[in-house]
Amino acid sequence: MTTQIVYSEEFNRHNDPGHPENSKRLNAMINDINKSAIMDKLDFIKPEILPEKILYETHSEWMIENIKNLSLEEGGWIDLDTYVCHSDYETARLAAGGMLQACKNVLNHDAENAFALVRPPGHHATKNCSMGFCLFNNIAISANQVAKKGKKVLIYDFDVHHGNGTQDIFYNREDVLYQSTHLSPHYPGTGDIDEIGIDGGKGYTMNAPLSYGKGNKAVSKILDEIFLPVAKQFKPDIILFSAGYDSHHMDSLGGLRLTANFYGEIIEKYQKIQPKNVLALEGGYNLDWIGKCLISQLGQMANQKIKIKDSAEEDNNVDEILAKLKNKFKKYWEI
Repeated sequence: MTTQIVYSEEFNRHNDPGHPENSKRLNAMINDINKSAIMDKLDFIKPEILPEKILYETHSEWMIENIKNLSLEEGGWIDLDTYVCHSDYETARLAAGGMLQACKNVLNHDAENAFALVRPPGHHATKNCSMGFCLFNNIAISANQVAKKGKKVLIYDFDVHHGNGTQDIFYNREDVLYQSTHLSPHYPGTGDIDEIGIDGGKGYTMNAPLSYGKGNKAVSKILDEIFLPVAKQFKPDIILFSAGYDSHHMDSLGGLRLTANFYGEIIEKYQKIQPKNVLALEGGYNLDWIGKCLISQLGQMANQKIKIKDSAEEDNNVDEILAKLKNKFKKYWEI
């Protein structure tokens, strides 16, 4: 069994050199993979484009048509942060299709685990709106398709920004458990502890908003005392991760203090709940560090840990957040 990497140079057709979310990100990651000690443990596969009809099961017709029309022209801007290039309708569907392909391969035992090294990213894209550098919500599209097969899906989002789009899409559902640690206050302004879901989905959205300077120890406490006990009770058939490396302490768009090695530790913790893991690339904009963060996780996934020299001072006090989370979720889970 291997760790699969879903990747294509086609993703770099989505590119604005002056924008932080540009083609240099994937290039930096691929360079670090090629130099790593685990290269021979990875199986690179090409993504398959997502069938158009599947988009409509997650996103609105207006949103899809807007991206399609901009792609047929010379591209344009959806908002001040989010650009569309010519042919991005196909590129974004290739990213979403690559993530879904990775999930199917892991569930079908064709791979032990997988990383969808895809872009544009997705976790800010809501049902009705592309935003925050994201066009279609890659991880949500896959989670929805997997859940349709009767599987329970856990999503853990460790991007520095809250995945408002993923939360929005599953906010009233109990077959997908969404967990997020993120900087707050920060873009996009969502992800408060009180946002726990609605109707049958109450208790299946879990947010841990962290203040500036929180790092490995703070996130570990959240995971060990809240998120992981709930994940164990939920008994997911697969765990998906929104892999945002802008929570690393050197990222210019961040404000949390995670170190490169800690990303591997995150995977190790969740593997004990369910080893079927698939990651989708989200944020991360420091070109010197995103590859190292990635390698930390791939090493853990491929059962060959890689230690990276990296440290950061942090504020590890999260007692108030832990107390609020326990009080909020004690009626839904044993914590």
